[in-house]
Amino acid sequence: MSTSRIMKWVTGGLEAILGIPILGAAIILSLVWTPLLIMLALHIVTLVLTKKDGGATTGSILGIVTSCIGWIPFVGMIMHILSAIFLMINAAKPDNGSHAVVSEQ
Repeated sequence: MSTSRIMKWVTGGLEAILGIPILGAAIILSLVWTPLLIMLALHIVTLVLTKKDGGATTGSILGIVTSCIGWIPFVGMIMHILSAIFLMINAAKPDNGSHAVVSEQ
């Protein structure tokens, strides 16, 4: 499994936690929106690794947008949930890069 897929699973799981209505809000507010900055950095790293490995970038880009607008109460919760779903779907798919099996005929 590539590093980018592992990062997608990690960021997807963190986004899922932040998407839980009361728990996610408590984490973000108690840490003064620092988790949004940390998630922004993680999504950027994941995007760079995904581009290098030739994987789908939808989840990482959505995660970056989520980190930027996640401070809006209900919009942020919905965006965290959507980001988690897209990241985990992308993580479940293999990358298009060098890990693909090529058959010769």
